[in-house]
Amino acid sequence: MKSRKTTNVQPTAPETDKPEARDAMGRPVNPRKTEVRLGREIQARIGHQLRAMYDEVVNQGVPQHIADLVRRLSEQDDGAA
Repeated sequence: MKSRKTTNVQPTAPETDKPEARDAMGRPVNPRKTEVRLGREIQARIGHQLRAMYDEVVNQGVPQHIADLVRRLSEQDDGAA
C-alpha cells in the first residue's frame, strides 16, 4: 500500500475571538470540527482525474433530439426579443 502525504491538508482556524478552553494536556475541551482545505497539488490531481473521467462524455456530443430542442428554443427567444 502506498503511503499518503498529508502535507497539503491545512486546517483553518476556528471563527471565534475567544480562546478555546484546554485540558491539562493542551487539547481543546470542546473540540469543534475544523474546516480542512486541500492543497493546490491535491486540487490539481483531482481536477486532472475528473477531466479524464468526463472527457469521454464530452466527446460523445449532444444527441440530435436535444440539439433540435435547443435550436427551437433559441429561435423562440430570438422571436420574442
